[in-house]
Amino acid sequence: MKGVFSAPGDYVHFKSQVPLHKIPIGTKQWRYYDFGPKAVPPLICLPGTAGTADVYYKQIMSLSMKGYRVISVDIPRVWHHAEWIQAFEKFLDAIDVHHIHLYGTSLGGFLAQLFAQHRPRRVRSLVLSNSFLETQSFSAAMPWAPIVSWTPSFLLKRYVLTGIRDGPHEPFIADSVDFVVSQVETLSREDLASRMSLTTDDASVGPLLLSDSFITIMDTNDYCAIPLQLKEQLSERYPEARLASLKTGGDFPFLSRPDEVNLHLQLHLRRVGVEARPDLVHSIPKGDIGGSPSKENDGDDSDKSPKDDRGGSENPSSESEISPAPESSESHNLDNQPVESSEGCDLDNEITLSVFPGGFTKEKHVVPRETPVNFAWEY
Repeated sequence: MKGVFSAPGDYVHFKSQVPLHKIPIGTKQWRYYDFGPKAVPPLICLPGTAGTADVYYKQIMSLSMKGYRVISVDIPRVWHHAEWIQAFEKFLDAIDVHHIHLYGTSLGGFLAQLFAQHRPRRVRSLVLSNSFLETQSFSAAMPWAPIVSWTPSFLLKRYVLTGIRDGPHEPFIADSVDFVVSQVETLSREDLASRMSLTTDDASVGPLLLSDSFITIMDTNDYCAIPLQLKEQLSERYPEARLASLKTGGDFPFLSRPDEVNLHLQLHLRRVGVEARPDLVHSIPKGDIGGSPSKENDGDDSDKSPKDDRGGSENPSSESEISPAPESSESHNLDNQPVESSEGCDLDNEITLSVFPGGFTKEKHVVPRETPVNFAWEY
């Protein structure tokens, strides 16, 4: 691990584009990101012991640009698995989400299975990465588990970090380790202690009502903190699940191999019937980006007219979009050119307006303000 950590440029860009939300629900404080069209059933990402909501920033940026809604959460300060199930259900009610798809890594995958077992009507599918079915092996390896709530912070952090394999790594894996270590430093003693309690509290996943065909198991084949025996137990439990094996990636493939992980997530969502809404990506009103409780039911959004889905076309200031990452600065030259011409065409009762930099075309066409439009740069 590097001595000095510098936040990656794409993470800095992510923080400037996607708001972090913090809401108290009962005695629990929830910290989460929520981005993408609200008309799409969300993919909720649950991190492992060392993770936070931030570790999935590459999934949020990539999938939301393709028209999916992604919610990434911190595991709140809960000490027992029954408490987790109740707290997570209250969180879903608070953000007005009813049917979900869960992507969990390590401890997050275990908690996702527990929730699917006890709240089967809410969970539509599962993606489990480097996860497990039971906690007995962890509690046996940690004899001081009964006093974990009294353990000093530096000992908890040391124990968590010793589970992460340290160098030598190839650059992308090394960067993923450095990023997660930086996130561990942001966690309080109580947060770490509660997660260790969830990992060592004696429990196992029972039978799921969810069909194996709605489960994807995504594991790395090089190494990770979860013993191979526990990962094999997971595959044996769900024999008909889709297997998505990554040749390399380490403990945190969502950071070290984001393109592969994002592709598998997208294939999973398509396979279980989640339809992306790329038509909502470039003109999503703030009310439809997600991230705060809404009085509207998610299921009602798909019944709205195209004008409502695109929202606020009369008021451009009410729209928001993810701007290109700083690395793609070459394409920004077009943005600085004045718009002097446009073309309009009727496609399936919907007006699409293609805007070109000045000098590309000679004719000008006026489109009424009340007409919903898509803006697309043509180079």
